[in-house]
Amino acid sequence: MALLLACLCAAPMPAQDKQDKSAFARWEADVAAFEKQDLANPPPKQAILFVGGSSIRLWDLPSSFPGLEVINRGFGGSQIADSAHFADRLILKHQPRLVVVYAGDNDLAAGKEPMQLQADFQALVAAIHKQLPKTRIAFIAIKPSLDRWHLFAKQQKANALIEAYCKKDERLSFIDVVKPMLGEDGKPRPELFVMDGLHLNPKGYALWTALVKPFLR
Repeated sequence: MALLLACLCAAPMPAQDKQDKSAFARWEADVAAFEKQDLANPPPKQAILFVGGSSIRLWDLPSSFPGLEVINRGFGGSQIADSAHFADRLILKHQPRLVVVYAGDNDLAAGKEPMQLQADFQALVAAIHKQLPKTRIAFIAIKPSLDRWHLFAKQQKANALIEAYCKKDERLSFIDVVKPMLGEDGKPRPELFVMDGLHLNPKGYALWTALVKPFLR
């Protein structure tokens, strides 16, 4: 019995159970701003929607992917579970043909374990495919950074779990940005980051653009 209880406690909890719904209230202003933006300038259906944290929010997608219809729904500081919680308001109503996700950085920094990130990503995938079963989803690997180098081992474990999950479904893709972001010394390349050592500079985004572009068509 004790062993059974230990296994149950160790199992990752669904995103909605792990994180009390009241915790999502802090994103209400951001989501409402997107909704207001949608009313003023409705984005196209069947576009490519990018969602996740500040690495998405700060990305100049139209300049990076000219000729493609792209929608930016990044909100800084967010975690995977936040995108899952607000999927109906941020993602589903736009009926995108492809959703590109970058999140996980903030999750691990907040103390979540790699298995929970996999569970949260599964919840996001389930929320999307319940209404949009043909929509493809691409997950950009959690990036190595100077500021969060102490989390690299957990990042790699989370990436491995999510990549393995993606391989089980042909509608899912895993985009590895980790190796190209590491230098010959095996550590993050400083020239890819702004002063905070966490967010990407134009050179960093140029690298991401080259890595992501093959998955968009």
